[in-house]
Amino acid sequence: MKERRDRYLDGLEAYRVGGAVRDARLGWPVTDTDWVVVGATPAQMRRRGFRPVGRDFPVFLHPETHEEYALARTERKSGHGYTGFVVHASPEVTLEEDLARRDLTINAMAETPEGDFVDPYGGLDDLEARVLRHVSPAFVEDPLRVLRTARFLARYAGLGFTIADETLALMRELSESGELAHLVAERVWAETEKALGEPRPTVYFRVLDECGALAVLLPELARDTEALRAALVRLDRLPEGLASNERRRWRWARLVEHLDADSRDAIAERLRLPRAYRDLMRQAALTRWLRAQPGPTPAAVNDWLDGIDAWRRSERVAPLLALLELEAPGLADRLARAWREVSRLSPRTLVEEGFTGGALGDELARRRRAILGQVLDQS
Repeated sequence: MKERRDRYLDGLEAYRVGGAVRDARLGWPVTDTDWVVVGATPAQMRRRGFRPVGRDFPVFLHPETHEEYALARTERKSGHGYTGFVVHASPEVTLEEDLARRDLTINAMAETPEGDFVDPYGGLDDLEARVLRHVSPAFVEDPLRVLRTARFLARYAGLGFTIADETLALMRELSESGELAHLVAERVWAETEKALGEPRPTVYFRVLDECGALAVLLPELARDTEALRAALVRLDRLPEGLASNERRRWRWARLVEHLDADSRDAIAERLRLPRAYRDLMRQAALTRWLRAQPGPTPAAVNDWLDGIDAWRRSERVAPLLALLELEAPGLADRLARAWREVSRLSPRTLVEEGFTGGALGDELARRRRAILGQVLDQS
């Protein structure tokens, strides 16, 4: 990864760190590049044109590339959760001390702009052995590392990676210590949402279950082993042609579709789920319910269409029918024909016939059920 000397870095001891170093050696796409600067002060960085952006510790944006440059720092545990640390950044902090605070050895490698490699904790050996291993016993000081390690395995499991036994033991220790309860909802969800976008998201939830973290963070999923196993099997049974952001939402919806409404609501409130995730998991649960109904009857189909707000949000119907196609293709075909017919009925037609107010709504519902009944009876 040789590159021309950056004039803004002349005289600075700067190192590329973390994911960019790791992924370049794995042949994985490098999306972000972060840097550590050793021996500098905030004043020196500002004089060179770097713009400060860090709130909790000194981080600066490069004047041209806008990549992040953090001053070397150490951390000392001072409280609960991932924020319970006292950060010390000064020109005396060495690169090795900065790297020592990182979670995994494969994330504790560095290199200079000229490509000189620094690996004080054996990250390259673990990278080649396909092992996720903690840098030091200080791993247990940050409960977020349980989720991050599970997420990294969800990303790299296809390359043959595993979690070192001693690291998994520390993850269990963290799960049993009560520290996970101090993680704020936004960080738990941020890691989970990222994991839903990884190549093997099921691995994330399996690891959390194996180390005991799932029972703390998502007890509704962890309490029924068989139901969880079935949920993970269907996690990637999705409608075709989804964009990456849609795929994350659909994976989440499939994961929790078997839960009752109270459990889904509890998870949504605890994790402060975005509206799009809440809506889709409810629609998937309603579709699962419809699949379980005998027949199903025109009234049940009408309730399903009402429940997913199909009359105002008709774009929701096709992907949910595609989901049904995966689980119950015959039913999906019948419902597709029923939807085509019933969606042709326009409320304007009834208004022109003189219906208004409550009578309009009642007649619209009656005719919709009648159309659904006709089509379903013919199927």
